[in-house]
Order: sequence, then C-alpha cells, then structure tokens
Amino acid sequence: MATTYFGLGGNIGDRFAYLQDAIRGLADFCVIEATSRVYETAPVHVTDQPRFLNMAVRARTDLAPRTLLTHIQGVENRLGRVRNLRWGPRVIDIDILLYADRIVDEADLTVPHPRMAERRFVLAPLADIAAAAILPSTDRTVSDLLAALPPDDDILMMAESVWDVERGEAPKAALSG
Repeated sequence: MATTYFGLGGNIGDRFAYLQDAIRGLADFCVIEATSRVYETAPVHVTDQPRFLNMAVRARTDLAPRTLLTHIQGVENRLGRVRNLRWGPRVIDIDILLYADRIVDEADLTVPHPRMAERRFVLAPLADIAAAAILPSTDRTVSDLLAALPPDDDILMMAESVWDVERGEAPKAALSG
C-alpha cells in the first residue's frame, strides 16, 4: 500500500461537515491514518469569496495515482463540487499532495502537487502530520518548505481535528461553520 497525503479545503456551506464528509468518502478506498488540525485561511487568486478551511490527511491506498484521482473526483462530485471558476468558491477540494515517493506528471495529474511548496495553507496542515516528509521533486522536507515561506498572520487554527482516526468517524462534539 502506498502512503498518500491529501489536502482538503472548502469555503461554502458547513465547511467542517464537508471536511468530515470528504474524509468519510476517502475512507471508502483508503485507510485513514492521520488528520491534521483545521486551519482557516484567506482565499488566494480570487479574493472576493469566503475564507477557506484547510487540512491534510495521511492515508494508505492500493490504488494507482490515476485511479485514485478518479475516486477523489467521485467524492467531490457526490458532495456537490462544481468546477465553474478556477480558484473560486467550492464546497470541497481534495488534492493529492504526495503519493509515496513518486513523481507523476500527466496532463491533469501532477504529484507532488505543483504549487504546494508556495502555499502555507497546504504546508501548515501537512506539517502537522508529515513534517519530515520529503517532496521528491525538491528533496526538501515539508517543515523546511514551510519555514522558507514568508510569515502569514492570516492563517488561524480552528480545530484540533474533525476526524477520530481510531474510531473512523467524526468526533462526537458538534462543529459548524
């Protein structure tokens, strides 16, 4: 099984519930091993939209990267993801950040994620669960890449977790937002 890291984010509706539903969907074809804290972040590129919640998930899977992408898009579609504006509002976005130590460069699938080294909203949650992970395309660790970014006071830790890995479910405490 390949260890895979996902970045999850969304800024429409009950953002916490969509993160939980996305993890539940990933658990249909992956073994969820760890989840990061949840961070609230400002939108990038298209800034006239609500703030995002972002997190990372470590999982194991037998699926090849292309098949994994197809399954992820199925989860996004079931949750109501609409792709009508690049970098626009969305209920959920699930990205494959890392897939074992592989580099994938296809027309619609690039792993490691091509812009993750520039994005605190990706690296901060990923560092929670994979600080020592090495990006095969850079040979640098997640924590090194995060430390190289300029400071950003506009990223707020919102929750310790939205998923109980041991129980394989959302925690009992009600979250909304």
